[in-house]
Parts: sequence; C-alpha cells; structure tokens
Amino acid sequence: MEYETIAFEKRGAVGLLTLNRPERLNAINRRMIEELNRLLDSVEADEAIRALVVTGAGRAFCSGFDLKESAQMEERGVAQWQPVLKSDFDIIMRFWHLAQPTIAAVRGYALAGGCELAMACDVTIAADDTRFGEPELRFGAGIVVLLMPWLTGPKKAKEFLLSGNDRITAEEAHSIGMVNRVVPLGQELDAALALARDIAVMDRNAVKLTKHAINRSYDIMGMRDALAMALDIDVQVQSLETEEGKTFAEIARREGLKAALAWRDARFGGRS
Repeated sequence: MEYETIAFEKRGAVGLLTLNRPERLNAINRRMIEELNRLLDSVEADEAIRALVVTGAGRAFCSGFDLKESAQMEERGVAQWQPVLKSDFDIIMRFWHLAQPTIAAVRGYALAGGCELAMACDVTIAADDTRFGEPELRFGAGIVVLLMPWLTGPKKAKEFLLSGNDRITAEEAHSIGMVNRVVPLGQELDAALALARDIAVMDRNAVKLTKHAINRSYDIMGMRDALAMALDIDVQVQSLETEEGKTFAEIARREGLKAALAWRDARFGGRS
C-alpha cells in the first residue's frame, strides 16, 4: 500500500509503523487517521506479524491531533464535534485493542493525542529527552482519550491534566507508570524492536489471548465505559465555545498556528 502520512515495513515477524509528518511533528490529521485504519486492518489480518512497533519520523513522536486542521472548522457545535472526536478516540484505542502487542518507541515530544497514543500502546519505551503532556485545557479543549488516570492514579492525572502540563520528563513518566522503560536518546527504537522480537517468538494465539485477558480485566473494572463517558464530556467541552477556545481558533485562522500557540503560552508566562 502507498501512504502519504505514515510508513510501514516488515522486519521479520515485527511490523514497524512510522508516523511520517515530521514537518508537523507528526501531528495526526484526517488523512493519517484514514491511513492508520487501513494499515491496522492489514496488520491485524496478517498472521505473520506478531508484534507492532510504533515510532515517529524526525525529532518527535507525535504532537497530537492537528490543531491547524481543527481550527479551520467553521461550525463547532455538538453535531460537528461528535464524529470528529469519535474518530480521534477510535484511532488511539485501536492500538490498545489491536490483536498483536503494540510497542511505542518515543522520543522528543509526545503531546496531547500523541501522549494518548503512547499510553495506548501495550508497552512504551522512551528516550531520555522525551517530554510528555496533555495541554488541551490551556486552549479550551478537552481530553479525547482519558487514559492517564488508569495508568497514574487520580492525583497525578489531576495535577497534569488540570494544569495542562506538557513538560513531563521521561523519568517522571516512568516513575508514575506512563512509561515502561527510559533509555538514552537514539536507543529507543532498538530497544522496542528487541522487545518485539522476543514477543514474536511466542505462540501467536497465546500472546493474543493473554493481551485480551488483560484488557478484559480493565473492561470489568469499568475502563471502557469510563472512557466512553469521558469522550461524551469532551464533546461537550469542545462545543462550549469557551473564550480561550474561540480566541485560539481565531488567531490560528487569522495569523497561523504558531501565533495561536504563542498566545496560549503567553498566558502561562511562556511555559509550553
């Protein structure tokens, strides 16, 4: 298959997926979502692929969903936001539900939807330069996939999400359960591929069923219903037309995304 926003290769029994919009720090746009869905359908149907490694081209893993694209939306009510945010939610959770184990090799920035994607993978290996975070509330948006409380507990999730902290270091992310392992910059992909090769040696069905059992345990604890509820709330948040959200979108349309981000960060003393 030919792709514009992603790249894919097989390395033996391991699939390597690269988010490939480096000029936009691999921001997830509508085209990328469509291409990811096509690829993941193909990966799931391929019995020769035993594990999937996910990484990003260039200097970042993923900066989240493409704010430039969403800022162009003219109508911003519930009817307009619900299908957009449901599509965003579904593509992140595909990595959680994929039959094969998913391993994120993260470097640079993993922010907003990119942070959620890293958390949704079964294993996350981060370079020591990585910065995680979800700054959505800083510009009047909500959290699409509210995974953080399930990994960190409520105290840290509230601290990071309610403040919009987008400077969580790899070491702190590791200490609170967002990350499995921190390695020196440049070693994250090799470490992820090595783990994927170890998994690929196992019986495919045994691995698939064990992953399913772990996920079902979280379903029984209420995770699936809680995430669906949080998505409904996110639709409401996006539809509120907050002053922050309107101003951010107006500046992005008029002056560009860089100017909108500068306005956002100036409100917090330039901390971004």
